[in-house]
Amino acid sequence: MMGCQTAPAQLFYDFCLDDHVPADHMLRGIDRHLELDSVRAHLKPFYSATGRPSIDPELMMRMLIIGYSMGIRSERRLCEEVHLNLAYRWFCRLGLDGKVPDHSSFSKNRHGRFRQSDILRHMFETVVERCLSQGLVGTEGFAVDASLIAADANKQRSVPGSEWEAKEDAGRSVQEYLAVLDDAAFGAASPVTPKFISSSDPAAQWTGAHKGHAFFAYATNYLIDTDHGVILDVEATRAIRQAEVGASRTMLGRTENRFGLRPDYLAADSAYGSADNLAWLVNEKEIAPHIPVFDKSKRTDGTFSRSDFTWEAEKEQYLCPAGKELKQFHRTYDPPRSGITAEGTRLYRASKKDCDQCELKPRCCPNMPMRKVPRDLNEDARDVARAIAKTPEYEQSRHRRKKVEMLFAHLKRILRMARLRLRGPCGARDEFLLAATAQNLRRLAKLRPQMPPCGAIAA
Repeated sequence: MMGCQTAPAQLFYDFCLDDHVPADHMLRGIDRHLELDSVRAHLKPFYSATGRPSIDPELMMRMLIIGYSMGIRSERRLCEEVHLNLAYRWFCRLGLDGKVPDHSSFSKNRHGRFRQSDILRHMFETVVERCLSQGLVGTEGFAVDASLIAADANKQRSVPGSEWEAKEDAGRSVQEYLAVLDDAAFGAASPVTPKFISSSDPAAQWTGAHKGHAFFAYATNYLIDTDHGVILDVEATRAIRQAEVGASRTMLGRTENRFGLRPDYLAADSAYGSADNLAWLVNEKEIAPHIPVFDKSKRTDGTFSRSDFTWEAEKEQYLCPAGKELKQFHRTYDPPRSGITAEGTRLYRASKKDCDQCELKPRCCPNMPMRKVPRDLNEDARDVARAIAKTPEYEQSRHRRKKVEMLFAHLKRILRMARLRLRGPCGARDEFLLAATAQNLRRLAKLRPQMPPCGAIAA
């Protein structure tokens, strides 16, 4: 027969919140690896010694971790979910009757003591240290890449870059934009004036990099370990190549200074394959570049490309396919010339006499009296990268580099960060740090799960 539920008549209950959180819940794994004891000490100088007690900063950190780990993008909704969800209450140490702070508390602290103390980076680095202690980070190879995240800006409320000017009563995001005009990750990354500037978020870059409709965006830059895909550093920049390449250098230097880690090789795509960047990796950092060389010397008109000429380092000259020499100078100049062009290259020229008598001239320089081959000042570093690209280790690193692409897909699809909520460079940095912290904690919970209780029998 049909059953009928009756209201329980019990007046008192023996209820344990811990018993109602599943043993395999992800927050249990995250809680096992989360260490927030240093948060209070790090923030103590930014609190007054008098007055009413504030909201526990550890509680706010735990709530933010829930939001970014579970893809809860609204802080107002986050407070509602923590109030209703037993697992969230357990993770936040609220019990059944603990009061959930108001959503406005996050904004107040974010624009105040959180940014003044840089607590979010401190928490991120604490999680990275936990990954190190759990053996999830090696020093064989790192990978670096950037991904665009849409900014909270509307094209309809933008102005042409040449017409934009800051007002005296400008808001917080405008003040942050003016503060980073000399920052290599933002204003100083490129002298080009943006096509459009958003009045609500001027630091957001107008970009059409996705080959579709252009939009305002920031770039989140990840430096990861290729063993387990742990995010070692994260940086917010403008959505342009120059800023992203500069961010890779910043992250490599910061990782070495903070954790003492320097990889044997760095894997990246061709956006990081410029001569200057390869020279920095090879000559200054002594890191093998597993990076495709950014090279535009390949010809498509049927004539010989630069790769068809052989470089003789001992004689500092090229040999053409016909075996003739291409030298930088065919006579001595007084005073001596540097031979360096405005583009930072050296030109190696063949003899006009050799070219006139050569049978390969129609395939070499049909419209020129003699063939000229430019060589970048950092071409040696490019040659190192080309040689590495022919090794089996390079093929392996190319496959392992895809882990950073998987992290970006996870960021946008699972954590739902397809668009930023906060504005300005500081807002983008805060969101990227919290998201990277959440991804590392989820990785720890998955790869280093909670050990079974003593006496448990394995299935």
